[in-house]
Amino acid sequence: MENNIRVRFAPSPTGLLHVGNARTALFNFLFARQRGGTFIVRLEDTDLERSTIEAENAILQDLRWLGLDWDEGPGQPGAYGPYRQSERLGVYRRYAGELLEKGKAYRCYCTMEELEEKRKRSLAKGIPPLYDGRCRNLTAEEEQAFSAAGRPASLRFKVEARTIEFQDLVKGRVSFDGQRMGDFIILRSDGGAPYNFAVVVDDGLMAITHVIRGEDHLTNTPRQLLLYKTLGFLPPQFAHLPLILGSDRTPLSKRHGATNVAHFREEGYLPEALANYLALLGWSSEDAQEIFSLEELIKKFSLERVSRSSAIFNFEKLKWVNRNHLKGLAEERKLELAWPFLQKKGINIEKMGEPWWKAALDVIWEEVDNLSQLDKHLSIFSEEGRKVEPEAQSLLQKEESEKVLQAMKEELQTVAEISAGNYKRIVSTLAKRVNLSGRGLFMPLRAALTGKIRGPELEKIFILLGKERVLQRVESALALTGSERSRRGES
Repeated sequence: MENNIRVRFAPSPTGLLHVGNARTALFNFLFARQRGGTFIVRLEDTDLERSTIEAENAILQDLRWLGLDWDEGPGQPGAYGPYRQSERLGVYRRYAGELLEKGKAYRCYCTMEELEEKRKRSLAKGIPPLYDGRCRNLTAEEEQAFSAAGRPASLRFKVEARTIEFQDLVKGRVSFDGQRMGDFIILRSDGGAPYNFAVVVDDGLMAITHVIRGEDHLTNTPRQLLLYKTLGFLPPQFAHLPLILGSDRTPLSKRHGATNVAHFREEGYLPEALANYLALLGWSSEDAQEIFSLEELIKKFSLERVSRSSAIFNFEKLKWVNRNHLKGLAEERKLELAWPFLQKKGINIEKMGEPWWKAALDVIWEEVDNLSQLDKHLSIFSEEGRKVEPEAQSLLQKEESEKVLQAMKEELQTVAEISAGNYKRIVSTLAKRVNLSGRGLFMPLRAALTGKIRGPELEKIFILLGKERVLQRVESALALTGSERSRRGES
């Protein structure tokens, strides 16, 4: 076991946890767990205007829900804390000051307005908007004059390298032209540290060995590698994950539908199913297996199997994965998970009793994609709001349907109750009375009892409804067929 492996997931608490970030967290977690390493959560909350404690709590809640427990981070103190960047500002200023003293950085007095004007001029000429180095060689007198004029100073890192190369664990060999980078800010004039500097200081001091993140961070890597070297930190190994795209092959966003973990949790997707599906976005197992428990993912995951190509988020595939996980649940677990969703829909779960609910859930369980659909499928057992679909309505208006329902009404009057023991006899007798079988016999019964022409096993519906309610529904359907036939003037 490689116990020295240390990886981190470092979200910005400015909103809900996006599925792309959740996949990054998952891959870091799997990599650490498989190799006996340490999984760290670090909050990059230096954007004081947008960061909120509500977003922080929501992100941590989603990570716990997914089963991605961290070894160090908020609520899990370690030797490398604190784990919030807002609590580490003094550290960043100290390291930036050291670079200034060593001549590796310099004070920049350019105002935001001046920098923006330079940027516009460069873009107008079709030139990448790099800093022109105006303040790189200021004399002491010039610096003193700017300071006396009240100009605030930021600190810029001196980029000396011509080429920056590294071996990415996913992308392979990657090379950047240092001359196209420009001197970049490592400490803002307000004393805050930009992302590229803060993340390097944190990763260095926290002994991070592997940085596993989305490929949208790939262009940050050359700046960070220069900083690791200059600050004297051993650079980590990098693995940049392919982007997750929508069906139109653009980065996954709200326009493609739900994109945050909280939504899928509220819709009734299982955490193990969502984690399973996220793992398949850019990774595959050697044996083509697609349904995994978290423990199986830990055993089988490897960065070598991560694709370089972007992954398409397929909502239908997610539903398929979730259905597979739902099918594998024990009866008690089904009931436990269903309760909150049924209560949320205002369903009185105490009325029928636990055995009845277990049986009812068993009947419709394989019909649902997620738990928020339970009430829709259970509506076949409810008298309130039950609707007859147009196809069922049309079927019930046929003379053969009326014949079947009338015979069923008469047959039911001969039994005390419907049970697993007498259902087949009732149906067999009914078939002989009307001289029908198969769809001709069962379709009218299904339409009358459920208002649909497709659905779960009819025998279980009969038993769960019971004789009294079956009779009521048969009589209601007969009244409907009779009135419709009278309206058309038929005998």
